[in-house]
Amino acid sequence: MNNQEFSFIFVGMSRIPSIFLESHNIKNPFSGFGQFNYHLIKGIYEAKISDLRCTLYAKNPTPLQEEFGNYFDYKKYYTLHRRAPFRIRKKYDVWHSLNQNLKVEPHHDIPYILTVHDVNFIDEVSTDMHHESNQRFQAKLDRSHAITYISKYSQASTHKYFNVPNVPEYIIYNGNTLETITLPEDHISKIPIEGPFLFSIGEFSERKNFHSLVEMLALVPEYKLVLSGNSNTTYAKIALQEAIDKHQLQDRIIITGKISEFDKQYYLKHCTAFVFPSLREGFGIPPIEAMRFGKPVFISNNTSLPEVGGTHAFYWDHYDPEYMATVLKEGLAEYFKNENTLSKTYITHAQQFSWAKAAQQYIDVYRSLTS
Repeated sequence: MNNQEFSFIFVGMSRIPSIFLESHNIKNPFSGFGQFNYHLIKGIYEAKISDLRCTLYAKNPTPLQEEFGNYFDYKKYYTLHRRAPFRIRKKYDVWHSLNQNLKVEPHHDIPYILTVHDVNFIDEVSTDMHHESNQRFQAKLDRSHAITYISKYSQASTHKYFNVPNVPEYIIYNGNTLETITLPEDHISKIPIEGPFLFSIGEFSERKNFHSLVEMLALVPEYKLVLSGNSNTTYAKIALQEAIDKHQLQDRIIITGKISEFDKQYYLKHCTAFVFPSLREGFGIPPIEAMRFGKPVFISNNTSLPEVGGTHAFYWDHYDPEYMATVLKEGLAEYFKNENTLSKTYITHAQQFSWAKAAQQYIDVYRSLTS
């Protein structure tokens, strides 16, 4: 038998179960999936477990090897792995699908964990349950031996639209990517902002609803608005730009495009408030990052965001500009009355979301399927 067919190693006479982390989306560091992949992997690395052996799956494993060394094994992604005849044949003890929409699947029927981030594709791709994307997701559910969800909302919406098998289910919240603030004191962003400003970050898409912020900004002339993220989208060029032109806010709205980690922290540190009127979120990390800096957060009162913001955020129930401006003004007035105490409260809330805690919970799920 070829030695490559073995998926486990021995230490002395003890068999070490093998865990395959389908982590291909780690190649997209600016996306939510990319952030999830990287920070979960880093959390598993920092847990320093010795009773499991994890394999990372990436198009370019070299940077991962340089960062994590021989703590992990590594497997290179190839496009052909998406096709059934070329599926990965190595029999791992557990396969963890970190990326719910990727077509890469194991060749063998082995213990399989699916992490569900959201089912927003129902609204964004097709409500027809026979559509390819919905059928592919149902197939992932069907082969699962355990399912993890990043929020109660993602669990509830999955049960609403799909047939969920009778397997163990877990809610494991994402950690805060800014548990440790690394911003140098002398750092200045590439695009400095003069005067008070509001900040938001994310993919420029209909789902992020940035144009509602533009409509609101016309009613709060004392602030500028900084928007960061991938702005090379149809939504940015049409819907968002039309709103900016309509109110002639070209001088008060700064679109930075994708930004560095330090620039993100700079804007979070110096903004007056973080604003996030998203229509659909499986979790929503940016509001937690803003709270880590002690900033007031204004978010939508829908999907998973109330789970993230708890009683510490200010909420928009709808997106009428006058209503949004009123919520913003009243919320900031409340914040400024007791700024030091509230900032500390926000920081404490944000610190509850830990990648170390999340990683340990995933490790426990792995162990449950290998014991």
